[in-house]
Amino acid sequence: MAIIDRLREIVEPLCLELAVELYDIDLNGGVFKVTIDKPGGVDLTDIAQLTRDISRALDVHDPISGRYTLEVTSPGLERPLRSPAHFVRAVGAAVKIKTLPNVDVARRVEGVVVSADDVAVVIRTTSGDERRIVYDDIEKARTVFEWGPTPRPGSAAKNTKQPAGVAAKKPAGSPAPKQAADAPAASTERSAASDAAKVVNA
Repeated sequence: MAIIDRLREIVEPLCLELAVELYDIDLNGGVFKVTIDKPGGVDLTDIAQLTRDISRALDVHDPISGRYTLEVTSPGLERPLRSPAHFVRAVGAAVKIKTLPNVDVARRVEGVVVSADDVAVVIRTTSGDERRIVYDDIEKARTVFEWGPTPRPGSAAKNTKQPAGVAAKKPAGSPAPKQAADAPAASTERSAASDAAKVVNA
């Protein structure tokens, strides 16, 4: 049995216990990356708990020889597409695909996923034509997060939120907020693109 299949056997039941979906697993360059998802999105509690559960299970079964890093993460805004199921879920989404060299398809294809099955995906490109690309010809692919329209020059910004890192002004005489005493430090780190937790195993 391939090691990635063994790892999937270990991780999938742990995901089911927490009611999260195992979106993807990958072992590359000493990093074992587990990507999870659920309706409404995963949070740091899900990630921290699953990180502990997987770390304990890997200690018991010891499927990875040598030093490695366990990373449990959410897919983020732009999701990697690495299996037929990923492409099926991405129907209607904007994607970027990079094909393998020397295949009878453009090296880079951008557009919207029209359909997908167990063999190939159909993309409606930005020029309006449709292209069928078999998965064996794909080097890598991901969804593309599309931001809203850019404000017209000279238009007034209507967003009343404070810029990042700038605290909102309080009325004169307002009491200062109380600081929580002995607040525990967070055990995980959060990034802008996704939540993630890492454990290094020696």
